[in-house]
Amino acid sequence: MNLLVHPSRSATRIETYGFEYLGFKTTPLKAGMSIEEETADRELAIVLLGGTCSARSSAGDFSQFGGRKNVFGGLPHTLYLPIGTSFKLTAESDSDLAFCYSKAEERHPAALVGPQDVRVEIRGGGNATRQINHMIQPGFAAHRLLVCEVYTPSGNWSSYPPHKHDVHNPPGEVDLEEIYYYRIDRPEGYAIQRVYTPDRRIDETITVRDGELVLVPEGYHPVVAAHGYNVYYLNALAGSARSMAASDDPQYAWVRETWREQDPRLPLVR
Repeated sequence: MNLLVHPSRSATRIETYGFEYLGFKTTPLKAGMSIEEETADRELAIVLLGGTCSARSSAGDFSQFGGRKNVFGGLPHTLYLPIGTSFKLTAESDSDLAFCYSKAEERHPAALVGPQDVRVEIRGGGNATRQINHMIQPGFAAHRLLVCEVYTPSGNWSSYPPHKHDVHNPPGEVDLEEIYYYRIDRPEGYAIQRVYTPDRRIDETITVRDGELVLVPEGYHPVVAAHGYNVYYLNALAGSARSMAASDDPQYAWVRETWREQDPRLPLVR
């Protein structure tokens, strides 16, 4: 599996990248344009990276949601649609959209998660402080899909200490596939992500630029933002349980005990 992907910005179909559960695509829509789809055997979270949209669906209608200019311009709106749902999504303004899919068997109600519903968490400490916007959380009524956004300020580390979630051993760890979809606040910026397994079957260090995707089928996966650049990534996860439980790399877990204060630059987005 090639872990670094540059997804098409005009995708008309779901890309699964070899995952069992997850699917993903991104697309821009000019004002007045529409997308019509059927979720079939997948549940779907549509994240408005920017812009305003309305949706009509067999599971309910949702009008005029969104509003942030881009991912650095405010908290998100996320539309959850269950399996077996036909829908038409129309851009009310120029819009930038991410579609996060997971195979599912259970049907849950359609729901719009607005900024008022997002739980904002400031996690970590020192230069490993980051902001997490929880949209589709473990307590949300869905079958497998989990979705959040993470903001890592210039020079900071994220997903740190390195953690993994590739073994079903609850409550300490569950087996989850994961996608990291990146946006950088300046076009020349970048992040560096490492993906490695304990036995080093996978051991990759990846330079990631705006609009690129990193696949995490297994293993630890820390991130660092290049100095001078704020980094956003959208996480979609799905797997053996509706939990974010993960285990730290025991070589680096000790760093948690060194944190005394959090980075005052956070939250980056309110």
